[in-house]
Amino acid sequence: MLEHGGRLLRAVKQYGIAREDWLDLSSGIAPWPFAIAPIPLDAWARLPETEDGLEDAARRYYGATQLLPVAGSQAAIQALPTLRPAGRVGVLSPCYAEHPQTWQRAGHVLVELDESQVEAELERLDVLVLVNPNNPTGHRVARERLLHWHARLAERGGWLVVDEAFMDNTPEHSVSDCAERPGLIVLRSFGKFFGLAGVRLGCVVAELALLQRLAELLGPWTVSGPTRVLAQACFADQAAQQAQIERCAQASRRLADLLASSGLAPSGGCDLFQYVRSESASGLHDFLARRGILVRLFTQPAAVRLGLPARAEDEQRLAQALTDYQKETA
Repeated sequence: MLEHGGRLLRAVKQYGIAREDWLDLSSGIAPWPFAIAPIPLDAWARLPETEDGLEDAARRYYGATQLLPVAGSQAAIQALPTLRPAGRVGVLSPCYAEHPQTWQRAGHVLVELDESQVEAELERLDVLVLVNPNNPTGHRVARERLLHWHARLAERGGWLVVDEAFMDNTPEHSVSDCAERPGLIVLRSFGKFFGLAGVRLGCVVAELALLQRLAELLGPWTVSGPTRVLAQACFADQAAQQAQIERCAQASRRLADLLASSGLAPSGGCDLFQYVRSESASGLHDFLARRGILVRLFTQPAAVRLGLPARAEDEQRLAQALTDYQKETA
């Protein structure tokens, strides 16, 4: 299985630091979870039913005409490549590693691209896959460009798959409101923005015929009853959503400033994380881990990604560690 952030228990064993003593910045999940709504016993005792209010709440939140809730967007990432015959699939790189792996595993020919290469390659692609904002770099492709790419692909029956896992903080840049168009598939992640990754919920926004095929493949009851209850409440709480957007934006700016003042100016980022490319990324990752601070390490290219510290004392702890790192590497 591929490496991901959030592997805290492994770090506990590797570095011999108790779990409660870690500052885990290894994932791009908002560190302020939304409140859990009261969950009636019925939600635990009965099989979950669709169109119980969750789909309506999610459609309003995402501005979508139709969508399919799934057990985390990862379920859709693994299933979508099996819904097309083998073809030529472009992936904007670097990228969330599950995307290229699942398309390759399903027998598709993979072409890794950067944004500047897409126009020249588009006529030779059956599918183009990207994460927007990108994971791990935070780079965002303009909405107008995405819709242009989609139109060209759709002319030949192609797909544009846009993973918007980190888009909730900047919803104005989403293309989910256009995903009723054939060949445009948008993946949304519930857990990152709402700080509730453990509930395993995502939504696929696409044309109805594709959603029906995907639902048949994944089978019934993919989203649990309790998850359906709490997600409805979160999707409806506009005041908490706005507060989360503002809190994340402020924390991300502070994190970017802290990194820059420590000689580690971010190479990219978004309102849920900051990304630093550095040939010394492995050493920085280990230096912080030995002080109980876990960040996400990437090797191609060498980089670290840091999630948002939740509290002022967490920011101070990171600042002190980065000061120590500067002194040691000066």
